[in-house]
Amino acid sequence: MLPTMQPVPLAAVPKGTVLRIVGAAGAGFPSPAQDWEDDAISLIELLRLDRAASFVFRISGSSMIDAGINDNDVVVVDRDTRPVEGHIVIAIVDGGFVCRQLTSRRGTMLLEARNSLQCYEPTPADGVEIWGVVRTGVRDYRR
Repeated sequence: MLPTMQPVPLAAVPKGTVLRIVGAAGAGFPSPAQDWEDDAISLIELLRLDRAASFVFRISGSSMIDAGINDNDVVVVDRDTRPVEGHIVIAIVDGGFVCRQLTSRRGTMLLEARNSLQCYEPTPADGVEIWGVVRTGVRDYRR
């Protein structure tokens, strides 16, 4: 059974929004050889949001912080990617969408949270609908 809120495909997102790149911002030691070839990027192309099988979810909660996914992050989910062990996925558990990592323990596939500060019981993946695979995320760093 699908949750009451239904995801909407991103294929209808208007194209043409282009952002100018101001320059490269070093996150390590600056390199004098650093050169930037692009002067503009399209977020639609960069995040590949124009695919019919791509959807966006806002993450609620802190169960995936050790995987780098925080509360209120936005993740792009592909429905046409076959989930394999290690993928971060969106699954339907107890009638709601959850974000978990697909793992294998002793031959059993599990959905596991990634938060070492809290205890979450793994959910056996058998019989659970893996709705899609998380491909990328976006975070507002002002929060």
